[in-house]
Amino acid sequence: MADLHRLLTKQLVRATRPDRSVDLDMLCQMVSLSYQEEERDRKRIDRANLLMAEEIDAAHRHLERLIETLQVQNTRFEAALENMSQGLCMFDKDRRMVVCNRRYLDMFKLQGVDLVGQSLAEVTRHGCCALSAGAEGDCLASEAYLTLALSPTRGMLQHDCPDGRVFIIAHEPLPDGGFVHTFDDITAWRAANAKMARMASHDALTDLPNRLLLRERLDFALTHRASGHSCALLCLDLDRFKAVNDSLGHPAGDALLQQVTQRLRQLVRGTDTVARLGGDEFAILLDNLSPSTKVEELAERLVSAIEQPFDLDGQTANIGVSIGIAIAPRDGNDSLALIKAADLALYDAKAAGRGCFSFFDAGMDTAAQGRRRLEIDLRRALKEDEFQLYYQPLMNVGAQNVSGFEALLRWNCPRRGMVQPDVFIPMAEELGLIVPMGDWVLRRACLDAMQWPGELMLAVNVSAKQFLQGGALIESVQAALRVSGLPAERLELEITETVLMDNTHATIDTLYRLRELGVHIVMDDFGIGYSSLAYLRSFPFDKVKIDKSFVQEIEHKSDAMAIVRAVSGLCSSLGIASTAEGVETSEQLRLVTAEDCTEVQGYLFSRPIPGADIPRLLERLALPLPVTPALPQPLTPLPNSAHIERRSTRRVAAKPSECAPDVQPQPLQQPH
Repeated sequence: MADLHRLLTKQLVRATRPDRSVDLDMLCQMVSLSYQEEERDRKRIDRANLLMAEEIDAAHRHLERLIETLQVQNTRFEAALENMSQGLCMFDKDRRMVVCNRRYLDMFKLQGVDLVGQSLAEVTRHGCCALSAGAEGDCLASEAYLTLALSPTRGMLQHDCPDGRVFIIAHEPLPDGGFVHTFDDITAWRAANAKMARMASHDALTDLPNRLLLRERLDFALTHRASGHSCALLCLDLDRFKAVNDSLGHPAGDALLQQVTQRLRQLVRGTDTVARLGGDEFAILLDNLSPSTKVEELAERLVSAIEQPFDLDGQTANIGVSIGIAIAPRDGNDSLALIKAADLALYDAKAAGRGCFSFFDAGMDTAAQGRRRLEIDLRRALKEDEFQLYYQPLMNVGAQNVSGFEALLRWNCPRRGMVQPDVFIPMAEELGLIVPMGDWVLRRACLDAMQWPGELMLAVNVSAKQFLQGGALIESVQAALRVSGLPAERLELEITETVLMDNTHATIDTLYRLRELGVHIVMDDFGIGYSSLAYLRSFPFDKVKIDKSFVQEIEHKSDAMAIVRAVSGLCSSLGIASTAEGVETSEQLRLVTAEDCTEVQGYLFSRPIPGADIPRLLERLALPLPVTPALPQPLTPLPNSAHIERRSTRRVAAKPSECAPDVQPQPLQQPH
């Protein structure tokens, strides 16, 4: 375009000179081209301006979007900042506050205080982090906080405030030299942790240390025991607690445990530990005892205190306690050994009759090992069918014949030989094996009874543990009758007063349901419990068996004779049959016959025999019973069936199949 303008100018100059000729066409063409080029330049400029305007408009819109995005992000940031559970504050490189959130102000009660722009020192003077409250601990904490704030690396600090709050302060350096602090209030978390820790180490009902904490304190006491001093561990088991719990209900049982806890705490030192191990089991750790301390005196006070009546919302409960005692270092110098020793001593105290205490001695460990071997053999016996049933006859005095047989469980162990019931039945009760054993006895005895001639009755002992099964016991009886085909009227179930003491209401209901099946219910060992007459009123028994302890002393003690006479007369008045157990001599037979006992049972007639020997026994017992009380003529005795040495009359519990041991009796001396 510039070249065209120069050329056009030159032509115009030439045209003004008279000596030059001008090509007018060319000149016009050049002018036209000049205008065209100028128009093109103008259009290019307009297009450039339009593009620039569009770019500026696009940049403006992009900037608006960026501003909107930043505003949204800022709103979100502010919302997040203000709704954080943590307190937050930010300082620049000059240690001046840049920003802080509402939670930060709330945590330190600084609402309404403008902290932005203030220095770190000024912020702390306002009470930030509760570091300027004036307490000595806060001064130390303030120094620690300032040290943290000046650190170029990340860090954390725990601070306990004077008002009880606890903060975790996190320090995060920024690239420009500033830093951010976050404040976590962990007061509730630490309290929850402390509560959980206490729950893990304490009993929820009594708030006593549990087994875990007792073990820790016992380890500590044994490790830090002073020279010449000792530690004592007492294991306590409440007697008759279950009866209270079942009869009065679990709330009453819980209240009883809480009252027991109070009494135990009142009798020990503040440095001693009273723990609840579970259920009705407690333990007491006596730490750092001097040689002159007499642990037995405390044990006596404990037994006496627990025997005092408890008031449970207007109802009186009477329980007792058995105590096992182990002393360190005499009985062991580590916690496991001492706990084991105290447990063994407790077992001995309970076996001695409860309501007493017992110190550990080495013989208990030997006995415990023997019980353990017996337990192993007993479990194996149940699996390998080592049990047998023996039968002892019941003699009807009026009909002068055998009225039935009582089924008695025997264990023929390959390693031990014949094991007596008073050895293995208590352990079976303790281990819970008595329930499957009782089911087996029912089925086997009913099948055997179907092979007997006539309508002889079958008597089977039922344990308290079986009665706790309730419906399961009824199903077991029904199954035994169904499989064997034995009429229910031929089956007698013998129970002891222990059965009724365990759970009276549920047990009475079970007894009535059994009676509805047609089964006869017999009260065994009558007279040796606490509430015999009350039980006769609570349930109409078909028969009562007078305990052998009275029958065996009837010849020599007038009170035994009086009891037999009273029980027999009571049964006659109530229309209940009576059976005198343990008849061993012809004189005993004469006396119980004179008192109108319905049946008799004992070694005078037969010891327990295998079921296969019953036909021969029935032939031997075919002779009539004596009818003249003054000159009794006993049944023809079996060989060697006569008076035997009496066993202890103390029974452990209701047993499904216990009887006197199979001892060879001495020959009877025939009456003159």
